[in-house]
Amino acid sequence: MDRIARLRADLRRSGLDAVVLTHPPNIQYSTELRATAGAAIILPGRTVLVVDSRYLSVARSVADTRADTSVERAERSLDEAVVAVLRRENPGRVGVEGAHLPVARFNRIQSLLGTAAAGDAAGPVLIVTERLVERLRAVKDAGEIATLREAARRLSSVASQLRTFAIPGRTERQIASAVDDALKTAGFDRPAFETIVASGPNSALPHARPTARALREGEGVLLDFGGIYDGYCVDLSRTLHVGPESPAFRRLFDAVSEAHAAAIAEVKPGALPVDIDGAARRVLARHGLAEAFGHGTGHGLGLEVHEEPRISPHAPEGEPVLAGMVFTIEPGAYVPGTGGVRIEDDVLVVEGGCEVLTDGI
Repeated sequence: MDRIARLRADLRRSGLDAVVLTHPPNIQYSTELRATAGAAIILPGRTVLVVDSRYLSVARSVADTRADTSVERAERSLDEAVVAVLRRENPGRVGVEGAHLPVARFNRIQSLLGTAAAGDAAGPVLIVTERLVERLRAVKDAGEIATLREAARRLSSVASQLRTFAIPGRTERQIASAVDDALKTAGFDRPAFETIVASGPNSALPHARPTARALREGEGVLLDFGGIYDGYCVDLSRTLHVGPESPAFRRLFDAVSEAHAAAIAEVKPGALPVDIDGAARRVLARHGLAEAFGHGTGHGLGLEVHEEPRISPHAPEGEPVLAGMVFTIEPGAYVPGTGGVRIEDDVLVVEGGCEVLTDGI
């Protein structure tokens, strides 16, 4: 209920009378309804969950715990049911999620609303919004933090086993399968994304997919994996070396390790994402690896594996990180023909600095 109250306060500040949520993670965060399809219409004094027959029982269970929540069954299409509620409730300015509502669907809802959506003062007007719920989701509450801490602990236990998986002669796919099995054993609902295992020269591809290539003695292997625990995502990367290290690998590994530490040292309430990213980037530039680091230094974690905040040179200006935010720190360096290194941990922003949630090798 506190989340809905904060969302309604943001609606008032934005000059909106209601919002239609269609992105499942935003619906779950705001109403606790877990569904792959549906809508939540947040009105000034009540919330309407719009679902089809697949989620009717689940939605009614949610509504039973909330005095201000009701359920609308979509008999034909979700969009038609949403429009029926909007016509009945007749809010003035209705926000829709610009980042998640396809143009074709926006046009369909607007068409179903008729002249009202085109600007008739007597009916609802659709207003495209950005990041209304995402900004709220970025700062985790106590329950979310407890879940993410436990998820990170379990993910770290998987990381501690990596050297038993990354054995010369095993293929990247076999190693990835071993990691996925370990995620299940650790209690994760499922992987948060397709596990990355990239050996030798393949590790120069930041998002390489596992292949039939066998890991060889004397080369590195990059592993990037994550899990979903009680609905929340955690993410971790490690780069190992099998056998004697080459000078080229050691140079990359030491530089990325230094960049990783520099970025973590920068994390504290009030720090700008661009400055956290810049701390890692400056280290790699000093080692002559500026061009070898092409992605951002981190991304938020929560109901999605990539959410706010974005720790990158392109993060929104004037939006510092805040206590309660959880995100990755994952600088990397990738040299075609040689290989790559990425080191990734999950951090929680706390007063005075940050708590590193993950560990392992």
